[in-house]
Amino acid sequence: MPRYTARLRTPADFGLAVQQARMERELTQNQLAADSGIRQSSISEIESGKSTIYLKQLLELARATGLELSASWGDEDDATLS
Repeated sequence: MPRYTARLRTPADFGLAVQQARMERELTQNQLAADSGIRQSSISEIESGKSTIYLKQLLELARATGLELSASWGDEDDATLS
């Protein structure tokens, strides 16, 4: 299975990474909701790039401090979110 990495600079980047990782694992939004304890409607909003106050604040903190956020998925043994 290939390994993918994405830089997370916007809510849309984050949402796309979540969606791609979910699809790579062949999960539906409902399955991910059950596994994560997050409502399916919230997962849908995240995947569509909708910003939340917490995500906005996190991205602003990263931008202000020079912190780079990235997501990696694909190889189960190496998949991390940093």
